Amino acid sequence: MIDLPAGLTARPLADADAAAVAALLAAAEQVDDTGEYPDAEDIAEWWHGWGLEPGRDGVAVCDAAGIVVAYATVMASSTFRERFNIDLEGRVRPDLRGQGIGRALLAWQLDHGSAVHAEREPQASAALRVEVPGAMRSLEALVRRAGLQAERWFQELQRPLVDLPEKQPADGVDVVPFEWARDDEVRRVHNAAFSRHHGSSERDPDSWQSLFTGQRNFRADLSRLAIADGAVVGYVLAYVFEADTAARGSREVSLGQIGVLPEARGRGIAGGLIAEVLRTAAANDCRSASLGVDTENVTGALRLYEGLGFRPVRSRVSWARDLPPVSGPGAQ
Repeated sequence: MIDLPAGLTARPLADADAAAVAALLAAAEQVDDTGEYPDAEDIAEWWHGWGLEPGRDGVAVCDAAGIVVAYATVMASSTFRERFNIDLEGRVRPDLRGQGIGRALLAWQLDHGSAVHAEREPQASAALRVEVPGAMRSLEALVRRAGLQAERWFQELQRPLVDLPEKQPADGVDVVPFEWARDDEVRRVHNAAFSRHHGSSERDPDSWQSLFTGQRNFRADLSRLAIADGAVVGYVLAYVFEADTAARGSREVSLGQIGVLPEARGRGIAGGLIAEVLRTAAANDCRSASLGVDTENVTGALRLYEGLGFRPVRSRVSWARDLPPVSGPGAQ
């Protein structure tokens, strides 16, 4: 039971609500400043990629006319390393905030997230996570009151595609366009490159496809691979979100995943890859580039990106509530 103000009702989320959720996010973006403008297809792909079962793992809040004015989802990756992360997402239409809707939805998410942990991975430690964009102060206050703790800080960086860096490939390394025949090899390199990164998951072929190279916004033609001795040692996967293009009026390339094998680091491979992606994107009607970075990234990525001309435009903080195992070794 979700306690809502008079005139509002809650029901299970449905696949068909993707368009309504996109419209809600578009209305909220005017005050929330996330920098994202997903359309219905983006929302549906996002839910599918994370294996969301909307009727079970989502709630829609509707007004008397049946319009979706708020929603909440609980999603967890099918793979994980040390901690089973469960992500809580949602939004309330700005004109209805301050009435307890967000508090009621968060309470449902915390309860349902705990149930997902107990059902899917009871033997593992888990965390219920909420990402809070820097402009959403009310959400920060909400998760703080609910007892979540700030655990990680991220920045979104951006740069215009002018005065581009001239970094050259490292000695003995060829920078080549993404090749579909190497897709699974890139997946394995990604797993090795991110083995020590906070919150990362070991991607199996299905999750790799559903979350990364199988996305409709993935641009193989703009992505680049670093090849040494016939093998992939680094990669940059690029995306262009055309719904964002329509909303902003200009096309931006998003550098979604960037990685170099640990044994190949320190040779300038990442810088050479990124510089080539920027030049290629500029030649393909992109006007800017963006990427996200964990400010405590163990590889020192923030310094690299700043050296390539990227500058911070937004921030977000990951808040979490840790959950101990509920069965098996280590359970309390």
